[in-house]
Amino acid sequence: MVGVAAPAMGSDELPARESAEGHSKAVNNMFSNAASATDKEHKMTLREGLRLYPKAIAWSVLISSICAMEGYDVALIGNFYAFAPFNEKYGVQQPDGSYQVPARWQTGLSNGAQCGQILGLIVNGLATERFGYRKVILACLFWLCGVTAIFFCAPNIQTLLAGEILAGIPWGVFQSIAISYAAEVCPVALRGYLTTYGNICWGWGQLVGIGVIKGMFGRTDQWAYRIPYGLMVMDVVPPLIIGVFFAPESPWWLVRRGRIDDAKKALRRLTSSKKNPAFDVDETVDMIRHTTELENDITSGAAYIDCFKGINLRRTEIVCAIWATQNLSGNTFSNYSTYFFEQAGLTGSIPYDFAMGQYGINIMGTVGAWGLMALGLGRRTLFLSGLCGLCITLLTMGFVGLVPASQEYAKSMATGSLMLVWATFYQLSVGSIAFSLVAEISTRRLQIKTVALGRAAYNVAAIISNVLTPYMINPTAWNWGNYAGFFWGGSCFLCLIYHFFRLPEPTGRTFAELDILFERKVPARKFKTAEVNAFDVALHHQIAEDKPNAEHVEKV
Repeated sequence: MVGVAAPAMGSDELPARESAEGHSKAVNNMFSNAASATDKEHKMTLREGLRLYPKAIAWSVLISSICAMEGYDVALIGNFYAFAPFNEKYGVQQPDGSYQVPARWQTGLSNGAQCGQILGLIVNGLATERFGYRKVILACLFWLCGVTAIFFCAPNIQTLLAGEILAGIPWGVFQSIAISYAAEVCPVALRGYLTTYGNICWGWGQLVGIGVIKGMFGRTDQWAYRIPYGLMVMDVVPPLIIGVFFAPESPWWLVRRGRIDDAKKALRRLTSSKKNPAFDVDETVDMIRHTTELENDITSGAAYIDCFKGINLRRTEIVCAIWATQNLSGNTFSNYSTYFFEQAGLTGSIPYDFAMGQYGINIMGTVGAWGLMALGLGRRTLFLSGLCGLCITLLTMGFVGLVPASQEYAKSMATGSLMLVWATFYQLSVGSIAFSLVAEISTRRLQIKTVALGRAAYNVAAIISNVLTPYMINPTAWNWGNYAGFFWGGSCFLCLIYHFFRLPEPTGRTFAELDILFERKVPARKFKTAEVNAFDVALHHQIAEDKPNAEHVEKV
């Protein structure tokens, strides 16, 4: 049953005892306000959302920018392996006199960051719900400033690995916290756009990283790889620290903590109500309170273990599968486009020009996904269509491997070009839409933890991919080359089958409506057409007669 209650545990105010008549009147007033706010959200157009929430957009864009730092590092590590000064410092001399970082250390460096991120994700699920978004982000930014010194001064590859692990902790926090914040500060009309913006931040972080490496091509000394590491925080972290310090807290988090007045103040800082006289802060806060109480009823608790209980198990499973699909659909393989262009005989900065094109696609692909969403295409449709395109492209890469060795140049050029095609499909669908899906499918009460678990699944899949891919394509290991496309094409096809049956359509639904659809165990393929009224359900639950929730008490 849904409980209507008083300030959350830890609040400064004690629960007020109200008469049965006063309590019923307060409940009815909250329901009326929540229903009105929900109706306004359903009717809100994209243009109206842009006019009403320009401040929320700005703050969300700022917070999402923290994702760029992980993208920057991914670009550095993946492309340093083809960078002569880096290989001479941390690699092993080959029989032909050149230097190359062994496959086992390539795997170790990539997976070191992934392991650190898993730890950071777990910490985020615990810390953010207790201390709030702003404080956790600020702590991680200061931590990252200190860890950068390890990268900058690493005398050997072992120290570099330690730096990757320690830097992975704040990166893990950034991966999930930015998406959750974006989902909680914007209305339904803007939710898909602001949550997917995190993918653009990944893209421009990678683009800056590859650009910095290109800028170092004139150097052959140690500064050729140390300067890129130093720039990791020098240009980005200081303005982010200032911006996050002044950012408003999530009104959803404040409501969950029983800080209703603070939630109203935060909403006023996120909106421009003068441009929309119909907007009512009290109605919107009551909608948040209604959803929070509804989730208090249909979820057993707010701990990690509760993500695996009851209807939350299904939601956690889907979120984990969405994130893992990003790597199981060939993401790691595609990051080796520079390597294939080198195999084609392109030397110097030319392979990096192609890599910059690929990272540019990362940015424009998300913008393209916005256009497709604006045309009315749902998240499920985009995700499944993208997987079809990815599967076909990967299998085509595999068949290119059948080209005779005498045509090595043409084969490598075709493979690198197909990776750009793959990147286009990926960013129009799986790469960008996943950010929105995971934010919408998880509950508000367990969102931070559910997204953290999902991103941990992403990192586990990334670790597996990072172990396999270097061995697949490295000439000193398995040397599969293009045939790796068959492997990743097969795993992509399995992901397509899974999501066809399990992935629901959340587009246009409020969080309360999604909660009801999951509680009713509506099949994934019927989410789009199922009719639901969260307020009728709430009335059936007889909220006014329910006993207060002992764990989360909130004043009406």
